[in-house]
Amino acid sequence: MNSVLIQNGRIVTATDDYVGDILIRDGVIEAIGHHLPAENAEIHDATDLLVFPGGIDAHVHMETPMGNGVYTCDTFESGTISAAFGGTTTIIDFAQQFHNDSPKAALDRRLAAAAPQCCVDYAFHVILTDVNPSSLGELPDLINNDGVSSFKLYMAYPGVLMVDDAAIFKTMRKAGSHGGMALLHAENGLVIQALIEEALEEGNTSPKFHQMTRPSLMEGEAAHRVIRIAELAEVPVYIVHLSAEEALAAVVEARDRGIHAFAETCPHYLFLDHSEYDRPDFEAAKYVMTPPLRDHHCQHALWRGLKFDDLQLVATDHCPFCFNENPLGILKSKQYGRENFNKIPNGAPGVELRLTLLYDGGVRTGRINLNRFVQLTATAPAKMFGLFPRKGAIAPGSDADLVLFDPNATHRISASNHHSLVDYSLFEGREVTGKVRKVFLRGQCIVDGEQWLGKPGMGEYLPRKASGRVL
Repeated sequence: MNSVLIQNGRIVTATDDYVGDILIRDGVIEAIGHHLPAENAEIHDATDLLVFPGGIDAHVHMETPMGNGVYTCDTFESGTISAAFGGTTTIIDFAQQFHNDSPKAALDRRLAAAAPQCCVDYAFHVILTDVNPSSLGELPDLINNDGVSSFKLYMAYPGVLMVDDAAIFKTMRKAGSHGGMALLHAENGLVIQALIEEALEEGNTSPKFHQMTRPSLMEGEAAHRVIRIAELAEVPVYIVHLSAEEALAAVVEARDRGIHAFAETCPHYLFLDHSEYDRPDFEAAKYVMTPPLRDHHCQHALWRGLKFDDLQLVATDHCPFCFNENPLGILKSKQYGRENFNKIPNGAPGVELRLTLLYDGGVRTGRINLNRFVQLTATAPAKMFGLFPRKGAIAPGSDADLVLFDPNATHRISASNHHSLVDYSLFEGREVTGKVRKVFLRGQCIVDGEQWLGKPGMGEYLPRKASGRVL
């Protein structure tokens, strides 16, 4: 590759909004200006299009084992192709430590799986499930040498993923002292488990009981508790997939006191509510994710949180399982839990729709402006997780990860035309305005309309700097 010139686009960053040209050389933005010379350059006309930094989805689960042989249905290849068509050029996935396993081994396994497949750039958070002196001792090296500066811990799923409060505290202290940050799945797992057992004892097995046994109060309690633990440890804390108003209130209260408490939410919490669990037969299983969808009133609180920076970014928690058993099999299907809501694989698709949904339902409705849109989808994730300014920016020296976006194109969301392997969409039939036209990864056009120009293995692993330090 020599040079690429994107001409006459409306360039929108987290702080700027202007019309100009972008000159790219060897995958990096070299210059921004008007009437830049185009000699020997590959030219792309962006007239009447918005030009955004490539999106960063900081929470995805590609080809992830979920226990009992169950796996998410997207491979690293299919999932990153889907991400690219949605304007996302960087994903942060997870490397899970199993019991009697090491965090370093977990990372090495995922790197080996991702490297030959990923079509966009990628990084990993490490999930800790066995917090002991040996695993804690590996954290400084993971941060300083492997570029992993964020570690996820679960307060839910006792006996499988859940760790206790002491383990959370110890992890925070060890990681935080080296520039790392703890990510928390915040739900009171023990109380929820008691509610699940009660429901099953009473013969309640349908999907709607997934929502009924995971009350918002227990998300709020866990968020409050873990923020207090982080306050004691004197380190930043990040709450993943925040869905409940009670949990948001805990974040707001902490931030008002100057505590470094951060949180993300997801598009399904912004645009869907618990009425989806009233769908007939087993259809509600499509909406079984954790935390579950909340009531409509909660959406107003989440949008307010996004507007006033009490929620710092929007990720998708892309964790797809097919609805039907065929063609990928029962172990990649919601049908695995047809007889018991507690066995329905938890998770839903979303990586391809994040930018379009936020533009249509956020920018066009006046809930957020264009600069805030870019902040939530690209710049804040880059800063939060140690990728800025290489990623999340349109500036000389930054990677030329760029999205050309048509703000006026209207289309209908359907599983029939998305690029994930999952066989349904949470937003089937929804008409939206705003569509990704072209996507560039380090200066190479990988999406051109409906044409895929990328290839497996072109994504690069991204070692990261400190997390939770700059916003």
